[in-house]
Amino acid sequence: MLIVLKLLGSIALLIYGMKVMSEALQKMAGPQLRHLLGAMTTNRFSGVATGALVTVAVQSSAATTVMTVSFVNAALLTLTQAISVIMGANIGTTMSAWIMSAGFSFNMANVVWPAFLVGIVLIQMGKHRYVGDFLFGLSFLLFALGMLKASGVEMDLASKPAVVDFFASFKTNYGTILLFLLIGTILTAIVQSSAALMAITMVLCATGAISIYQGIALVMGENIGTTVTANLAALSANTQARRTAMAHLVFNVFGVIWVLILFFPFVRMVCGVVDLDPTASEQHPTKLSFALATFHTFFNVINTAILIWFIPQIEKLVCRIIRPKKSDEEDEFRLQYIRGGIMKTPEISVLQAQKEITVFGENSHKLFGMVMELNVTEDEQAFGKLFDRIRKGEDNSDHLENEIGRYLGEVGDAHLSDDTKQKIRSMLRQIGELESVCDSCFNLARILRRKRENKIVFTSQMEDGIHKMFGLVDEALERMNVLLSGRREDYGIEMSADIERRINGCRNELKQQNIESLDAHLYDYDKGTVFADLIGECEKTGDYIINVVEARLGASDD
Repeated sequence: MLIVLKLLGSIALLIYGMKVMSEALQKMAGPQLRHLLGAMTTNRFSGVATGALVTVAVQSSAATTVMTVSFVNAALLTLTQAISVIMGANIGTTMSAWIMSAGFSFNMANVVWPAFLVGIVLIQMGKHRYVGDFLFGLSFLLFALGMLKASGVEMDLASKPAVVDFFASFKTNYGTILLFLLIGTILTAIVQSSAALMAITMVLCATGAISIYQGIALVMGENIGTTVTANLAALSANTQARRTAMAHLVFNVFGVIWVLILFFPFVRMVCGVVDLDPTASEQHPTKLSFALATFHTFFNVINTAILIWFIPQIEKLVCRIIRPKKSDEEDEFRLQYIRGGIMKTPEISVLQAQKEITVFGENSHKLFGMVMELNVTEDEQAFGKLFDRIRKGEDNSDHLENEIGRYLGEVGDAHLSDDTKQKIRSMLRQIGELESVCDSCFNLARILRRKRENKIVFTSQMEDGIHKMFGLVDEALERMNVLLSGRREDYGIEMSADIERRINGCRNELKQQNIESLDAHLYDYDKGTVFADLIGECEKTGDYIINVVEARLGASDD
């Protein structure tokens, strides 16, 4: 019982070590990883290389795949680009298998304790805590591998007749291979860590509990089971993101099918590479672990070499399998990029939030455009319909602010880099100011309705002033949206600040003009009040717009 508990504890420690190491690497290179995925996917071959490099860096194909799904959900990658990245991720994840196999060939204690010491020192120093977190996670991973190896030796399954007879009852045929493939798929789907299952498989093979054929069947099942993570993350995402996750499943299922057809000759070829006789009764433990790692590499590299030429066909297939949700087409005000569900990579989730804020900014500009249209609308019925649209738009701005704010709160609960924490603070300010812009649009609409109800007709000079002020606010909104949709480093605040100064200057000029006209009795007080209210509300809108710009440019961007 103690040995079983050691085995389970080692597996838990292994998963924890992989998680800590992966998260630390993402925090160290978060912005660079995002740019790498976006910039190095110009064609299918660079996409595969990018996926492989990123997965080797973060040591988690699940993290890369979920990251890719998030990018597609945020419209930063196309489905074609994402498929190539996922193919590369499957190649990159083979590095984990080689780390596992190396871990079974030398004493882990030689490197674990120094790594623990250095990691703790760096974490306590604070300045290099992400490097310390990485070393800490790596130490846990290596320590867990050493514990797994020791537990396997203690179990000594090969000397237990009951265990040997049980596994010997499974003849080496396709029925047994399919059974172990299914077991590998189910266990990986439950644990959600193909690395952990790979380590268990190596222990079972090294102790003689299962044959190399059965071990390789488990590895094949692990390749299918690992796709569950991305598909779970994409359940509540948009259509393209769900298709990306499905492409991952299609890729691995195709690989398993062709390997099953050529199973026995393919396994003999792999074993020949590491000088292992698959039919021998006694095997060298190190060679067995290297054989499993070699198979894992050959499987993914050959599968990618075949399917890289059929990416358009894979795209068509997943588009047929995953149909757009009706709600995606019918719900005009549904959040476009943010969805609930599993957030395995909170650093990347910030990108989805910023994309949604860009849409928020575009909606606020459209709302102001309706106000400008309302100002020149003469037909009573058309005026009423347009006013209702503006009121509905303002209600939806409240909804957008709440949803984005709630999402950012969920992301903020995770362990984040200082840079990402600053971005979240900036985004929370942006959505608050954008909601105020929409409030001002509705206030302007109500002032225009009051003007209409009281049958107030402005003079040509007043109309020219309103037209000038509306034009400046419209220009400010247009510039704001350029900044929201771009990168911080590419823009400055000077142009927006100049527009804000012009808005204030126009407000002062029109305010003085209004006072002088009232003193000269050119029009009555009611007309002057409505005019002043419109000018004042426009100036407030300009203030909210410059606040959005300052919030956007005040935080470092990806």
